[in-house]
Amino acid sequence: MAEKKGLLQEFKDFAVKGNVIDLAVGIIIGAAFKDIITSLVNDIVMPPIGLLLGKVDFSNLFWALDGGDYASLAAAQEAGAPTMNYGVFINTVISFLIIAWVVFVIVKQLNRLKAKPEPATPEETPTTKTCPFCKTEIPLEAVRCPACTSHLEEAK
Repeated sequence: MAEKKGLLQEFKDFAVKGNVIDLAVGIIIGAAFKDIITSLVNDIVMPPIGLLLGKVDFSNLFWALDGGDYASLAAAQEAGAPTMNYGVFINTVISFLIIAWVVFVIVKQLNRLKAKPEPATPEETPTTKTCPFCKTEIPLEAVRCPACTSHLEEAK
């Protein structure tokens, strides 16, 4: 029984860690964002593209695999015909590209906003280096190691 309690405690510790909570929030927001993008593609982007291409409704583009002739995708599905819905696939690809672009722009902006490391202060600037031969700390300007007498120019 003690082993189970330890396992449950480990699971609790894992589940309440900040990263797991952040991941859950990200998934929930991502699902909501997907609905927004789907609406953007289906309701805003695709109608003008369909109009430019001769009033084509991409979501209604399909091949009836049984060879039948159906007026719409809904009619084919109602008749139980197997269909290959390439218009829905086109909409999905466009949705993916929009989501990928938005995520790219957001990540790019977040990376720009990250605090840049401050330049080193004089007291943080290194004044020594390690000899590549004997691993002794020596001044930065040294061209010969005082401990092993190696020429440091040769190590470069």
